[in-house]
Amino acid sequence: MNIEQTPIKDLVVITPVVFEDERGYFMESYNENKLKDLGVNIDFVQDNQSFSKRGTLRGLHYQNPPFAQTKLIRVLEGEIIDVAVDLRKDSPTFGQSFSVKLTSENKKQLLVPQGFAHGFSVVSETALVMYKCDQYYNKASEGGIRFDDAELNIDWGIDLKDAIVSDKDLVLPDFKNCNSEF
Repeated sequence: MNIEQTPIKDLVVITPVVFEDERGYFMESYNENKLKDLGVNIDFVQDNQSFSKRGTLRGLHYQNPPFAQTKLIRVLEGEIIDVAVDLRKDSPTFGQSFSVKLTSENKKQLLVPQGFAHGFSVVSETALVMYKCDQYYNKASEGGIRFDDAELNIDWGIDLKDAIVSDKDLVLPDFKNCNSEF
């Protein structure tokens, strides 16, 4: 596995080594020991999976401490623009976002540590997304930021006027008014 540091501390892109031949391919999508050797030491407790169609936008979501979540996101089918926003008030990159295209073909994964909001948009016909979490879902600690926040100015790779967004995500506060406790 290869780890690529992003401009935001602790937010990394992981690219597994893929072995391809005439039959197809094989890869380790997760290996705790290899990640530990690369300095990533996380105990994942839950796997989540979503299926979405083109134009779906999910996020931006987070959970406040003590239920904050680290997520390891990958795409099993299709393509997404995956986005993380630094909510750590003491971070030099507080309020900055990072995005990466995750696809079933490039097999890249985004490791989003605790202290970040996370979301994605679907830029292929459909996308099957899987992610690991190091903390269980806790409704009382959930928070979010509106996807079209002017201050964050995130390029989701889709036309936002046509985005398919849940009713819950449509009423999230803007960045300045979110209830982040990081």
